[in-house]
Amino acid sequence: MVKIVGIGGSLRSDSYSMQALQLAAKRAESLGAEVEILDLKEMTLPFCDGGSDYPDYPDVDVMRTAVTAADGLMIATPEYHGSVSGVIKNALDLMSFDHLDGKVTGMISVLGGQSNSNALNDLRVIMRWVHAWVIPEQIAIGRAWNAFDKAGELTDEKLSQRLDAFVKSLVENTKKLRLS
Repeated sequence: MVKIVGIGGSLRSDSYSMQALQLAAKRAESLGAEVEILDLKEMTLPFCDGGSDYPDYPDVDVMRTAVTAADGLMIATPEYHGSVSGVIKNALDLMSFDHLDGKVTGMISVLGGQSNSNALNDLRVIMRWVHAWVIPEQIAIGRAWNAFDKAGELTDEKLSQRLDAFVKSLVENTKKLRLS
């Protein structure tokens, strides 16, 4: 069994990014993966100052430990001003190669407007820089306010099928790259 840690990069309550991450996690679990979600809204993390020790912030160790123990990562970010949220960038900056190197990674972005790949492209560069293995599939959910039904499912069947393919790729590639 592979262990995947999902990181939600939004501080908004009722976050569409977290809805997307929870949905992807549920689908990964149905494929046999163990999934742990880190909701950055629920954690107390400092601004990264370039140091490696943050003794006054035990959640830094919680996050680092969870990511280190994971075989793969699923990162969901809202797109703000054409890029990743500052929250997800800060969380990633609080980790190092020791935590992120070799992690199979899948990425989801959520936008209020029309779907695009800006945040995903930036996140792909960040994750490649720390030597993560980023899967080719990625999900951008545009017009998030209209993308989910009341049960938290995607309203667009083609997007839902793409999410299935994304999750399948993440789980299968994690098995191949981490458990071989």
